Amino acid sequence: MNASRARFVRRLPLLGGAAAGTVLLLAAPAFAHVSVQPGEAEKGGYSTIAFKVPNERDKASTVKLEVTLPADHPLASVMPQPVPGWDVDVTKSQLDKPIESHGNKIDEAVTKVTWSGGKIEPGTFQQFPLSVGALPEDADQLVFKAVQTYDNDEVVRWIEEPKADGGEVESPAPVLRLTEPEEDDGAAASADAANTGDAEDEAAGGPESDGQETAAADSGDTTARVLGIVGIVAGVAGVAFGVLAGRRRTT
Repeated sequence: MNASRARFVRRLPLLGGAAAGTVLLLAAPAFAHVSVQPGEAEKGGYSTIAFKVPNERDKASTVKLEVTLPADHPLASVMPQPVPGWDVDVTKSQLDKPIESHGNKIDEAVTKVTWSGGKIEPGTFQQFPLSVGALPEDADQLVFKAVQTYDNDEVVRWIEEPKADGGEVESPAPVLRLTEPEEDDGAAASADAANTGDAEDEAAGGPESDGQETAAADSGDTTARVLGIVGIVAGVAGVAFGVLAGRRRTT
């Protein structure tokens, strides 16, 4: 092995380590952004969601989170859960178009929620819960734009909406996917039981057939009783006739 090739072989571990470090550096933003947990909820319902905020910096702490709610699908009910050590501010705004909730018209809704006063240290994360609803029935997702502020005055804006083709964006906004409501198991079981009962009735001729068979059986019993009584009366009459005829012969 010549000297140049030997030097190249000795450098391979260093080159590999540098390449791996570059891959990790580029991949870090893909999983360290602000996200919403869980990632999906049922349409038309109420749900408790939480914004998961990891600290991405080694020498700075996150001290504020601002979450802007979607203006195209305002939510009638937005309630934050207290987070120890953090203050919360809820901002409401007038709606261009009132929405209905439980039969009432609502002309204002929560448009922004801000948490501040606390601290997310390097290497840790914090969750900020919200109770929201009713979720829209005419949308497949809700996009919440988030702004993360550090104590060194750095501001990171997680506000980019998902691409239509599913491609990655540099600063993705938290997205809540909306799914179709699942069928109630109890209602489904009742429907199955009703269908089974109907099928059994049809196989046996149906409820009306049962009634007709019962009526026919009762009618047959009544006829038999009447014929029996008639037979008894006829027999008694025959005996009486025979006795009278015998007396006439003796006289």
